[in-house]
Formats: sequence, C-alpha cells, structure tokens
Amino acid sequence: MSINIYATHTMLAAVNQMLPRATFLRDRYFPTNESTDMFPTEDVLVEYKDGNKKMAPVVMPRKGGITIEREGYTTQRYTPPLVAPQRPLTIDDLNKKGFGENLFSQRTPAQRQAEILGQDLADFDEMHGAREEYIAAQCMMNNGYKLRQYADKYGSSDFKEYEIRFYSEASNPSIYTPTIDWDDPNADIIADLTVMIRMLTSKGLPATEIVVNPDVADTIINNPKIQKLLDNMRINLGNIAPTLLPAGAASIGKINVQGRVIEIISYDEQYENEETGVLEYYIPSGQVILTAPAAGRGLYGAVTQLEQTDSQFHTYMGKRVPKYTADAKGEVRELKVSSRPLFIPKNKSPWVTAKVLK
Repeated sequence: MSINIYATHTMLAAVNQMLPRATFLRDRYFPTNESTDMFPTEDVLVEYKDGNKKMAPVVMPRKGGITIEREGYTTQRYTPPLVAPQRPLTIDDLNKKGFGENLFSQRTPAQRQAEILGQDLADFDEMHGAREEYIAAQCMMNNGYKLRQYADKYGSSDFKEYEIRFYSEASNPSIYTPTIDWDDPNADIIADLTVMIRMLTSKGLPATEIVVNPDVADTIINNPKIQKLLDNMRINLGNIAPTLLPAGAASIGKINVQGRVIEIISYDEQYENEETGVLEYYIPSGQVILTAPAAGRGLYGAVTQLEQTDSQFHTYMGKRVPKYTADAKGEVRELKVSSRPLFIPKNKSPWVTAKVLK
C-alpha cells in the first residue's frame, strides 16, 4: 500500500519527528509546555502576573486569620501572527540533479520528490526558527514586538503592522539608561548591574544572567574592575558546551554583584533583515538584557486550512503545520508550512534592557 507523502497527517508526522533548529533565546527564555501552551483555536489566552513581595500578616492570638485578597493578573485574548513560508515544486525541479547527487545519477523525478519534500520541510523549520528567535529577542528588548505582515512579496512595502506590548505605561518600564557608557574609563558596570538587578528583585523576580552583544562582552572582559571579579576558571572564549548553549551563545564567566552571581552570556547569532537583506544581530550592538531562564512562555495557536483532499476546512494544533496544493493543469505542487507563535512574559516585565555602548 503506497503512502501519500503529501497528505497533511503524513507531513505532520514527519515534522514532529524532525529535530527542531536550536535557538538560544526561544528555547532558554520562552519554553513551551505542550499541555498548556498549545491551543486548539487560532486565538490564545495571554496571562501574566505582577510580581510582589508581600509578607504574611501577624495576627493577635485567638483572633483567627487576616483575609488576604488574591493577587490580580492580566488576561487578554490575542490572535498570534501567522508565519507561513511556501515554495513551489515543478517538474523542472524534479528533473534537476539534487545537491550532492552524482552527475550521472539514474534517479527518476518520482524518486526525488520525497527527498525534496524532506529538504523543504527542513528549510522551512530553519526559517520558522529564525523568525521565532527574532520575536523572542524583540519581546525581551522591547517588552513586546512589531512584525510586518505581508500581503504578497516578502520584504516589499505592501504590509500591515502587527504590534503587541506587555505593559500599560506610556513607555517601556523595563528600560534602564546608564549615565556613562560602559567603554568609558569612568564607567561603573557593577553599579549599573546592581540597579538593574534591583529593578527585578524588588518585584520578587529572579535575576541570574545577562545576555549581551559580543561588543559588550569584549568591553566587560577588558574592564579592570570586572577582571578582578571574574572567576577565571569560567572564562572560555573558544569552546561552547552544546548541551547547555546552542551555537551563537557562549558563557564568558560569572561575576558577583552585591552577593548575587550573574552569568554573562555573549550571543552573536544573526539574521537577515527582511527589508535591507543585511545581516544583523538578534541582540543589537551595545545592548544587554538582564533576566533569568524561563522568564517567558512560547504559545502556539492552531492553524485552520482548506484541505485539497476533501475541500473542507481542518484545524491543526502544532508548532508547524504543513499543507500542499496541486495544480494538475500547471503541473505544479506547492508546499506551505504555517505556524502561529506568540511569545509572552510569565510575569510583568521579567527582564531589564539597557543600551550600554553607543
């Protein structure tokens, strides 16, 4: 019995067995709980709480207890943005020699289609991973994010803006502005970090690591005051432990800031700017983010699509939902992989960002 490799359920099974692209910011700071963060509808519920440090009340003997109101939390309904790259497959693609294939290969177009399908699914997963990493970075730096929703050509001027932010104030409350740039000889990096840490710990939120652009990492390493505090056994610029940090991220050491041990992580992964085509850092030059692992959540809405097999709409839960359409007259198949990611903070403003270099 032959298997239709282009059936949605067949491709879904293949996608679920693929090892997803490792992305540092998404995986470390926005983990996804498969039982609570995957939604059966396109809309998702976003909930986050304000941090607090209230103490339990002291009560007079034989007076019972003191009623404490439950802490409020913010709940909103959002429709996550739709991420959906697609690619056509023609007979010309099937007739061409594949990458790495022998020049005189006897493989038929029918034999090549499964391999091309697998490569397309892998390529799209890479693209989805890059977009999710971008969303994660923007969420941490801006306490929200803006995305361009294109109607036709990717990177064109024909788009609508998708915006979401996780604060109600007039400006982002998670921004700290140092009085002196960190490359100035008079800069006091420890003092700045102390203030940033207290912006989190005063709300009962953890502060355990700072993620920085490589230029900031160099500045920190070369700072005389920091060099005295660094645990030199932890400085390792040439080796990355892949089980702890994926490609692009490297721990350069730990420093003790007023009794709190902060790990410094340099992140140099880049993406291609959709407007200019220029490579840019996910964490821009001169930027730092103070936070803790799992400060956010990665939510995914369901994808509803019209299936060609029965001409009916079907809804699928998942991080990646593939679909194919076929045009018999034009002899073209088109593969699309859709996703509805929404990355949110677990608590209000669980990170602090700062521009420390011009």
